Amino acid sequence: MMTHIFRKQILVLAFFLSTFLAGAQQSEYNVGPESAFIKANKLYTEKAYAAAQNRFKSLSKQDNAPQEIKENSAYFAAICALELNQEDAEKQVLNFVQNYPQSAKKDLALLDLGNSHFNENELKEALDWYQKIKASKLSKEKQDELTFNRSYALMMTDELEDSKNGFSTLLSHPSYGKEASYYFGFIAYKQKDYTTAEVYLSEASKEQSYEGEASYYLLDISFKNAQFEKSVSLGKALLNKATEKDVSEVSKIVGESYFNLKRYKDAIPYLTAYKGKSGKWNNTDFYQLGYAYYQQKDYQNAVKNFTKIISSTDAVSQNAYYHLGECYLYLNQKSEALNAFKNASEMSFDAKIKEDAFLNYAKLSYEQGNPYKSVALVLQDFLAAYPQSPYYKEINTLVVTSYIYQQDYQGALDYMAKKRTMENIVLSKDVSFYRGVQLFNENKLKQAYSYFSTATSSTDLAIKAAAKYWKAETDYQLGNYKDALEGYISFKSDRNAKTLDEFAKVNYSIAYGYFKLKNYAKAISFFQEFLKTTNKSNALYDDANIRLGDCYFVTKNYQNAINAYQTVIQKKGVGADYAQYQKGMSFGFIGQNNTKITNLLAVASQYSSSNLQDDALFQTASTYALLKNNQKAHQTYNRLIKEHPKSSYIASALLRQGLLFYNDNQPDAALEKYKSIVKIYPATSEAKQAVSNARNVYVDLGQVDAYAAWVKNISFVNVTNADLDNTTYEAAENKFVANDNAKAIEGFEKYISSFPEGLHALQAHFYLAQSLLNTDNPEKASTHYQYVISKNQSEFSEEALNKLAQIYLENENWSAAMPLLSRLEQEANYAQNILFAQSNLMKGYYQDDQFKKATDYAEKVLQNDKLASNVEFDAKIIIARVAFKTDDLTTAENYYKEVEAKANGELKAEALYYSAYFKNTKKDYAGSNSIVQQLIADYSSYKYWGVKSYVIMAKNYYALKDAYQATYILENIIKNFSQYDDVIVEAQKELDRIKALEAKTNDSVNPKN
Repeated sequence: MMTHIFRKQILVLAFFLSTFLAGAQQSEYNVGPESAFIKANKLYTEKAYAAAQNRFKSLSKQDNAPQEIKENSAYFAAICALELNQEDAEKQVLNFVQNYPQSAKKDLALLDLGNSHFNENELKEALDWYQKIKASKLSKEKQDELTFNRSYALMMTDELEDSKNGFSTLLSHPSYGKEASYYFGFIAYKQKDYTTAEVYLSEASKEQSYEGEASYYLLDISFKNAQFEKSVSLGKALLNKATEKDVSEVSKIVGESYFNLKRYKDAIPYLTAYKGKSGKWNNTDFYQLGYAYYQQKDYQNAVKNFTKIISSTDAVSQNAYYHLGECYLYLNQKSEALNAFKNASEMSFDAKIKEDAFLNYAKLSYEQGNPYKSVALVLQDFLAAYPQSPYYKEINTLVVTSYIYQQDYQGALDYMAKKRTMENIVLSKDVSFYRGVQLFNENKLKQAYSYFSTATSSTDLAIKAAAKYWKAETDYQLGNYKDALEGYISFKSDRNAKTLDEFAKVNYSIAYGYFKLKNYAKAISFFQEFLKTTNKSNALYDDANIRLGDCYFVTKNYQNAINAYQTVIQKKGVGADYAQYQKGMSFGFIGQNNTKITNLLAVASQYSSSNLQDDALFQTASTYALLKNNQKAHQTYNRLIKEHPKSSYIASALLRQGLLFYNDNQPDAALEKYKSIVKIYPATSEAKQAVSNARNVYVDLGQVDAYAAWVKNISFVNVTNADLDNTTYEAAENKFVANDNAKAIEGFEKYISSFPEGLHALQAHFYLAQSLLNTDNPEKASTHYQYVISKNQSEFSEEALNKLAQIYLENENWSAAMPLLSRLEQEANYAQNILFAQSNLMKGYYQDDQFKKATDYAEKVLQNDKLASNVEFDAKIIIARVAFKTDDLTTAENYYKEVEAKANGELKAEALYYSAYFKNTKKDYAGSNSIVQQLIADYSSYKYWGVKSYVIMAKNYYALKDAYQATYILENIIKNFSQYDDVIVEAQKELDRIKALEAKTNDSVNPKN
């Protein structure tokens, strides 16, 4: 193309010399400048530009040289500068133009200057000089050269229309014609004038020098003109001689042509041969190959390509995601299909695809669960969006069952309340039962009761029977024992109850009802009936024997009581320490006091963790006293005081010791004991009795004045007001016993106001707190519980600590609750209160990041024999959490497995999350995803764990080479769950990582979006 630029220059010079030499030969030896010009010209033609330039420069400055020689010499000197690439070459040409403005070679010089930039591919600079040329001053040949070079420069600088106009004048030119035709066709191609382009490029393709490039453009033109058969033919022919660089692009056109011809099998090898732009494919590339595989029913390979299309919202991606969903269905990967259909349903480029994708998304949500939204709400969204859908009725029937399947029973009831059809009214009674059980398990008993009441009118006879049982159980837990008993009996007599699991326990429940109502004969009968039909391994077997023994004990049938207790002792069952204690007490009541002592001491020696040790020691000491073995009695009381300094029996033990000393005529020792009680346990019943006993000692000693002086300083003793004190207190207490809380509150408040340090101040504060709590006034109750626990340990301390701690815990006031729980653990006599304290201390220490203490208490809790499953799971989950946070992953995994195996509700959801987590760390990605799917399907109401597990699922998918699922899940987490800050941070970090990696191979992925 650029071979014409300077080749004419020699011819110009030769022409000049031929005319000049004709005259020069006449006087060759007489004219010096002419001879010098000839020699300079010879050097120029021999390309000795430096030497030629020196001579031309010299001639241009000779005064005696003719003007024509000087002008031509100046011109050629400047041209030599261009040939030599001298720094000031341009300046020299401009000097010539300036010095010879009228020269015929002025425009030729500008053309030479433009061409020098043209040769260096400095096209914009070349155009600047071409613009300054008056073409009419040039020869025809030079005008054509200017037109060609200028048109080429315009083309290369995207001035296509001007370029095309220039080339159009040269199409038939003998020298420039072929090149001009090629470029003219190329510009038409660039301007999408494919008809014109095809004509000129077809001609150009016949020339070997243009065949390759022209053929490629012709191929592309046929493709863009939708001449796909022709594209295939041209492309295949071109592939036989294409360079390695061109094979990729040509293959792409052939593959797409086959694709558009719906010859998908033929398209696949050509589409796969495409290398992408700069080594990257875009979303359309992945879609076409994926769809081709889809049409061949090669769903695995289709998925591999469709899933490369990530974070995209256009018609191509909607189509891709819809077909991706279909592929997943064919591969039975329903959870993955749900995401793909959801994604397609969120785009509106194709309304039919949108609706069909939404339908599939709704159905899959029902089958698989939905991590983003309540399944019932997804179904209702579909109904609202497509009320005319032929699937409307089918989807409508799934709404209620979806609520039930997701255990969102309240949601189901609310929905049916809005859609009050006869069918829904009937069904709502059944659902009420399940909602009741749910609330019962959450310890919301009063709320549960109304649901069970509704369910007792269910038309489903099994549910109706079960509702009777659970209503009775709720009555029992609320202390309504008479109603509970009636309910249990009604359940037992229901013929539909016998097939239910609850039926196996009903005799046990009836027995407890009678037991609470003090109908011990009936209780004995039903406990015996239960024990006949239950297995010894039943968790209730030991408790039933103990309660049977208690019934015999209360009815003074001590030998039968001993037999019942012995069953548990021999079995080493749950509550064996209590059975041992009661057995000892029973022997005492039949006059076998030595045997009583033996059994009671067994409690202290054989049951080291029993909370009955202080009871046993107190009763042992009292029995020694009864047997007049005062020395042994004192030793045992002292042992009690030493080993159990916080026992509620200490005051009583000191009182008993005082009496023993008094009876042994040791008045000083007796007074010492009595005075210590008054000092350490003021205002207690034992302190008041100690004052009375001390009075007798002082009277016996004849030291009445000493007594008066001592008792004057005791604040709780006021002899003159004692009757009024007692009367006021008894009036309030009577109302409390009668369950008249309002009157009891009024009475106790009056007593405390009148006798703030009265004889019964402690009891009054305690019972006032109980009455206030019974009337749902925990804030006022807490003040009076605080009064009780601020005093020395008493018979009310344990209950006050328990209730006050519960009040604080209900308000999440852990800082106030923790000291009370610590005291309760140390001071409690009842096992359930100790367990309550330990289990909540465990939780409190965990919340305060005191992991060692949390674990220690969790292990203490697990050592209990009689442990409710929910408390067991709480302890195990604490150990698991602490182990995870302290990087003891083996322990964490083991405990989470134990919880997962048996727990329900939120703890089950948490355990499943960690099961998925550990499988992910072991690279069991498919197994991890299965766990996440289970969590989402069965425990979706526990959103935090569902969403958190979805981040793991995204990581699993990316490890399984499914970038689409990974990014779609993460984007939806970020979009829909901003309330979970920690999860959002983790999801965003993972999404950024994946996008950065995918952007390396997919040109459509922007890692910054």
